[in-house]
Amino acid sequence: MKLTAFTDYALRLLMYVAVNDDRLVSIREVSEVFELSRNHLMKIVHELGKGGYLKTVRGKNGGFRLGMLAQDINLGQLIRYTEDDLNVVECFDDKNSNCKIVEQCMLAGVLQMALNSFFSVLDGHTLKDLIEGLCFPEFLPKDTGLS
Repeated sequence: MKLTAFTDYALRLLMYVAVNDDRLVSIREVSEVFELSRNHLMKIVHELGKGGYLKTVRGKNGGFRLGMLAQDINLGQLIRYTEDDLNVVECFDDKNSNCKIVEQCMLAGVLQMALNSFFSVLDGHTLKDLIEGLCFPEFLPKDTGLS
């Protein structure tokens, strides 16, 4: 299974925001730190805002911050929210499967168990787990003189 770039960037963005929880963070700032497209980040911020993961503030001095505590952002739930398609194989999609052996095949069951295990691990962790002890200099605001 491979996560989409959307989810990858959403995780990085949330980690950055969580480390900088004492202030509003801007799309420009995240774009520069991770060298990501501002347009793509705008879509991610919008979607994370809709889901309650971020609180956005509009205006000249606007930006965004976490919409909930880092320890309340469960990684499994977040990834289920950001991923559009968790169908590891075609036969997971009841409506669009063209698989001719689906009735007798054991592959789907084994892959479903693997997917369940994947999410079982993620469900046991939060955003706070990802940022504890995080000391990447690139996560510090550039204007503080600390980086």
